[in-house]
Amino acid sequence: MLGICRGRRKFLAASLTILFVPAVTWIYLFAGSFEDGKPVSLSPLESQPHSPRYTASSQRERESLEVRVREVEEENRALRKQLSLAQARGPAHRRANHSKTYSMEEGTGDSESLRAGIVAGNSSECGQQPVVEKCETIHVAIVCAGYNASRDVVTLVKSVLFHRRNPLHFHLIADAIAKQILATLFQTWMVPAVRIDFYDADELKSEVSWIPNKHYSGIYGLMKLVLTKTLPSNLERVIVLDTDITFATDIAELWAVFHKFKGQQVLGLVENQSDWYLGNLWKNHRPWPALGRGYNTGVILLLLDKLRKMKWEQMWRLTAERELMSMLSTSLADQDIFNAVIKQNPFLVYQLPCFWNVQLSDHTRSEQCYRDVSDLKVIHWNSPKKLRVKNKHVEFFRNLYLTFLEYDGNLLRRELFGCPSETDVNSENLQKQLSELDEDDLCYEFRRERFTVHRTHLYFLHYEYEPAADNTDVTLVAQLSMDRLQMLEAICKHWEGPISLALYLSDAEAQQFLRYAQGSEVLMSRHNVGYHIVYKEGQFYPVNLLRNVAMKHISTPYMFLSDIDFLPMYGLYEYLRKSVIQLDLANTKKALIVPAFETLRYRLSFPKSKAELLSMLDMGTLFTFRYHVWTKGHAPTNFAKWRTATTPYRVEWEADFEPYVVVRKDCPEYDRRFVGFGWNKVAHIMELDAQEYEFTVLPNAYMIHMPHAPSFDITKFRSNKQYRICLKTLKEEFQQDMSRHYGFAALKYLTAENNS
Repeated sequence: MLGICRGRRKFLAASLTILFVPAVTWIYLFAGSFEDGKPVSLSPLESQPHSPRYTASSQRERESLEVRVREVEEENRALRKQLSLAQARGPAHRRANHSKTYSMEEGTGDSESLRAGIVAGNSSECGQQPVVEKCETIHVAIVCAGYNASRDVVTLVKSVLFHRRNPLHFHLIADAIAKQILATLFQTWMVPAVRIDFYDADELKSEVSWIPNKHYSGIYGLMKLVLTKTLPSNLERVIVLDTDITFATDIAELWAVFHKFKGQQVLGLVENQSDWYLGNLWKNHRPWPALGRGYNTGVILLLLDKLRKMKWEQMWRLTAERELMSMLSTSLADQDIFNAVIKQNPFLVYQLPCFWNVQLSDHTRSEQCYRDVSDLKVIHWNSPKKLRVKNKHVEFFRNLYLTFLEYDGNLLRRELFGCPSETDVNSENLQKQLSELDEDDLCYEFRRERFTVHRTHLYFLHYEYEPAADNTDVTLVAQLSMDRLQMLEAICKHWEGPISLALYLSDAEAQQFLRYAQGSEVLMSRHNVGYHIVYKEGQFYPVNLLRNVAMKHISTPYMFLSDIDFLPMYGLYEYLRKSVIQLDLANTKKALIVPAFETLRYRLSFPKSKAELLSMLDMGTLFTFRYHVWTKGHAPTNFAKWRTATTPYRVEWEADFEPYVVVRKDCPEYDRRFVGFGWNKVAHIMELDAQEYEFTVLPNAYMIHMPHAPSFDITKFRSNKQYRICLKTLKEEFQQDMSRHYGFAALKYLTAENNS
């Protein structure tokens, strides 16, 4: 409504201007064209230079009046043109507002007009406005491989989701690593009106592996060439994006450009904004053939149905084979081959305005694409330097990128009202479970947390590890939040084996962690540490969910269930592998206990042997873990016996027992109902006992808890009476569930609790 009112005001102002300005001007000219009551000619042909009444000053006045008349006439013509355009656009604009459809920016398929005025093409004020229907699905294809590219995809998707008003269907051509990461991410993200389909990139390698490619994207940088074969045959059009793209507008505007394709135009591309294809960057620089500056393939509009009819596969293959005979390899991956095809068939391309792909590479002409940074639509970080690229407005671009990088992805779970979403069984089950909870229950928030789906990004950093062939390998499993980040380097120095960590972070904290890890020589030298980000949501620390995430993504047959505050003894990794064989853990249900100790000193000379640890115990430098706060938690370990033990010994379960253990990877998960502080490990050990695990203490193993400030959750436990009441309620419900599940054998847990 506001837009309509503004349009009417502009229309009225333009009308008055056209009527008023000429009238005033001609009155002024008419009055000024008389001297002594006689008319004076304005034409130089009619002037009388020999007349006594004629002077040099009057000639200058007449000339200035003539110039002024021409200026007024030019202004009038411009105003009339603007008024006619406003009249033509007004009804369509109002219809667009009422129907809630989304318009595109004015583009051009004429490369000459674009080159003549790149900036002029940015304005959408006077252009035709093909529209995208409100609930029309927009299809986007992305090629993604590896750990780093998976992170980049998330930022790209965030920028698209932030602006979008239409259902989206992402077609991800991914390798096994990216598929595992992104499938879990989107499954736990649960964004309405977003569909994800995966296509195996490894199966496509044979289609392009015959093309030598020098570009850093490797073989995956060629896979956009085979999208006509890869994507569903009934898919008619798709927007193809590189992973290093950031959107600054609604992607529906770009989708609408398809309506402007004419004739045999099947590719929508932006002109390349560097001099690469001009061949003048250095001596003997010889790029692939291209039309003028060539085109950049970071953003492509593909009319798939027409491409298939044109036999695109045959077209690009023949071109690539011919050019490779002289070029030997591609330098810019698929972009070289696309340009070679366009050089031979220029009618295929519809040239997009360059603000649809502002390329921030070195020696770029991207600054000519916009008058102001607000004109931007799509930013393309297509330099290997990425955010470190040189550009006049790089700070603005970098801040825009960082905004989406650190933006809370949970806020993007927005419903598209009026657009029906596909039925999601997981989402329906979740809603059903939540609806069964009593919101008036004082422990409602505790119960609700059990069903909260936390967005999860697996393998946030590069991970590469092959378990030992002897099937004795052990992974250390732990969880942490931002305030325990300083423990990572120390743990890596103490434990040389594989580690699986679940980190509970916000989007912004995840980026802080990334910078911390990339700046650490210790962490960057370790490729056998799996970092799994579980994004923050809700008011409780989901400790057992985090443990389950870390447990689920190990590749070794055994795991050491630890906590991030503990440093294992030097050599514990190899000792545990030997113990696995010695105690036949593969064929027996055992939980091997690593005795836990603690120090109150922030600076500790870590004991290098059991003898040295016993000496420090006697001196009061070390203590058995929580002996002064929660003795029952580790008392069954029998530290007195451990002091002199030389062989493993068995201990029995007791109430509130919560040791740190080594178990097979198929052991039960932690119970998610326990969040924050209290009973999270106790319940797990109880379940291990119910499943008849034997608890065996290792005589020459130990771990030491390092001091730290109290966690927020333990503070809530100590200060909030309702917190303690709810924890007691959850504990009783867990014990009842144990009795129902394990029958008569589980009655001992109720008895033990009553006696403790």
